[in-house]
Amino acid sequence: MEHQQEATRAWVLHPDLKSEQSARAPARALEEAVSLAAALPHLEVVGADVVRIAKPHPGHLFGTGKMDELKAVFAAEEVDLVLVDGPVTPVQQRNLEKAWGVKLLDRTGLILEIFSDRARTREGVLQVDMAALSYQRTRLVRAWTHLERQRGGLGFVGGPGETQIEADRRAIDEQLVRIRKQLSKVVKTRELHRAARAKIPFPIVALVGYTNAGKSTLFNRLTGADVLVKDMLFATLDPTMRRIQLPEGGPEVILSDTVGFISDLPTELVAAFRATLEEVLGANLILHVRDISHPETGEQARNVHQILNDLKLDESIPMLEVWNKIDLLPDDEREATVTRAARAEGIHAISAVSGEGISGLLEAIAEKLELAKHATTLSLPFSDGRKRAWLFAQEVVEAERQTEEGFELDLLWTNRQEKRFREL
Repeated sequence: MEHQQEATRAWVLHPDLKSEQSARAPARALEEAVSLAAALPHLEVVGADVVRIAKPHPGHLFGTGKMDELKAVFAAEEVDLVLVDGPVTPVQQRNLEKAWGVKLLDRTGLILEIFSDRARTREGVLQVDMAALSYQRTRLVRAWTHLERQRGGLGFVGGPGETQIEADRRAIDEQLVRIRKQLSKVVKTRELHRAARAKIPFPIVALVGYTNAGKSTLFNRLTGADVLVKDMLFATLDPTMRRIQLPEGGPEVILSDTVGFISDLPTELVAAFRATLEEVLGANLILHVRDISHPETGEQARNVHQILNDLKLDESIPMLEVWNKIDLLPDDEREATVTRAARAEGIHAISAVSGEGISGLLEAIAEKLELAKHATTLSLPFSDGRKRAWLFAQEVVEAERQTEEGFELDLLWTNRQEKRFREL
């Protein structure tokens, strides 16, 4: 008989700082934090609270009265893990764990745990390891007496020896160097794949959006693929790509599904997942998928744009906004939303589940790609001087190399220009 792992009993706290004017309602933020916790396996959320804080205590975040009150609750509910939806300093974490007798994770720690559980590809695993080590390095504090002790050997290496904390930090730095080397190899391989794809004139259409906006459902609807779909934050982590033919003689494109974004994404992860999101940075068209039925859909959209800015997304890449999950809206609201989207430029209201609005979206993708540019490497014999002159006149030549047979040209052009060239 298989041994079943006992669920960890967790309690979620959202600190509501009076000094911070957040655009998000504390109750909604707590709801999202509970959904984050639910995304971890073997974890049972037994309770959740919004805790008002006038001023965060430097040593233990909450006031002593609140700490005692929560300690009694955690003891009564047999809580093993407390999740604090916000930043907690290493000192605060240590003091709270000691006072409550439980394990504590802050928002960054929780998101790292989820990513660690979900990462499937070699690159995904390495990215998470690197982010986790960077996070861990900042949390090395003088927690126990052995950290004060000098741990030097016989003096052969020179110096009086190092403290335990220095040794731990050095060990983490060595691991980070090792992971960066492994990662650079993986990235090189992916760059080769991307270079090979660039020679095949398939434009890339990347799906981005807040986590749980329905990107994977839309991806499956458009490609017939079977990507994991769950009503869960971060159900998809590693980017998935499929080739699809747009209807009515439209171009073939590569569709890329990416990791969902989230507010207050840990800085370690923005840096670590930059490589994973390079497919977005190199896309010919971006589909920003929004859960239009969510009460904070506007705030989520702002978070997505903020992260795209942090990733230094080229502003010239065209973007379509996809208002997904209209099937979840009440009828009157649904009609108003569809009408509003139809009147706006570059917005499409759809349901990835029912298929409503999908054909209009596909037409818009084909139309946008006609104007979007993609890279191609082309070989021309010396005898094709007219074609070569046409390419230079169109200003689509990025680089040119002379070969024994003729010219090799790196081009950046639209589908329309490519079509006209083929007809020359």
